[in-house]
Amino acid sequence: MPGQDDRAMPGQYDRAMPGHDDRIMPGHDDNRVSRAVVFPSPKNALGSQACEQDPTDRGQLLMNNDIPRQLEQRLGRLYARQRLGIERDHEAQIFGQGVNFFHPENWYSAHVVIRNVLKLIGLYGRGCRNAERIVVTHNEVRSKQLPPSFDGFTILHISDLHVDMNEGAMRCLIEQVGGLHYDLCVMTGDYRGKTFGSFQAALNGMAVVRAHLKDPVYGVLGNHDTIQMIPGLEAMGIRMLLNECVVIARGDQRIYLAGIDDAHYFRVDNIEKAGSQVQDGEFSILLSHTPEIYRQAAYANFNLLLSGHTHGGQICLPGSIPITLDSVLPRHMGAGRWQYRNMIGYTSVGVGSSIVPVRFNCPPEITLHHLRHG
Repeated sequence: MPGQDDRAMPGQYDRAMPGHDDRIMPGHDDNRVSRAVVFPSPKNALGSQACEQDPTDRGQLLMNNDIPRQLEQRLGRLYARQRLGIERDHEAQIFGQGVNFFHPENWYSAHVVIRNVLKLIGLYGRGCRNAERIVVTHNEVRSKQLPPSFDGFTILHISDLHVDMNEGAMRCLIEQVGGLHYDLCVMTGDYRGKTFGSFQAALNGMAVVRAHLKDPVYGVLGNHDTIQMIPGLEAMGIRMLLNECVVIARGDQRIYLAGIDDAHYFRVDNIEKAGSQVQDGEFSILLSHTPEIYRQAAYANFNLLLSGHTHGGQICLPGSIPITLDSVLPRHMGAGRWQYRNMIGYTSVGVGSSIVPVRFNCPPEITLHHLRHG
């Protein structure tokens, strides 16, 4: 892995990032001017075909030639080249790569088959409406290791947006976050709908969502995301954590926030590196797109693991019983709060939808995690 002098400091992109020591003072920007809820239409921003036809987006796509250089500055030459190479080899592979053997999200015809079956039985329209009804859930995390000054600290957790798949869900998301009070926002991956091809539509959609979120915002990549999205995401003010860790400070007390690269499909996670800065006995949070690394996280002494990926099953039987979680883990870890040894975990069912924009017996969610000392 690259050394410290191979790394570009946060803030090298267009928008200013946290300072050199990555210390953030939460709540400094709570009084922001409210914005109108405007989400671009598929013709202008959410459809990859439209993006390729729009002259402005063509210009943005031409700039992608500069992305490898930007990634080398940000991540170090070795990691950037390694990560790009793994993507080129495996991004559209259906069988044999990653934790699972079969990856239906990479099967080009999967959406056609599922959509037509649902239309045939008359459930497609209902499923689409369900996918646009985002709920806000609350989760209390109590720990004696949490510094007293962080008692009441609130984290907004958003996962699996797939912004270019469902414009209605993104409009609902923007409406929901506008009235929420939180100190920090985290995003646990899967910003793009597809797992390969163009990503400009996803960046356009993410920019709209980001404009309605309070600072600071941190994120990690998911199995649907390409490393090439990093410069764009960070330019819009999302500090991406790629096997990295930052310090969140309140007065003279602090907690640690670490994040790892995709552990499900590309398997480029490095928990040891991400947690190497965490001081023994201090409160630490790990962001991972998938909860499948729960054992490694627990034995690395993280207090809290925030993840997504499973969509809670997305299409579930009555009683929220998932047909599949597309993950290798105990089923009770597939949605909501759980615990493994001394570590508390939370798996978000996500905001968006994968393959087809439908949900059954599994409403989309955003979560407010309330940290409590004691």
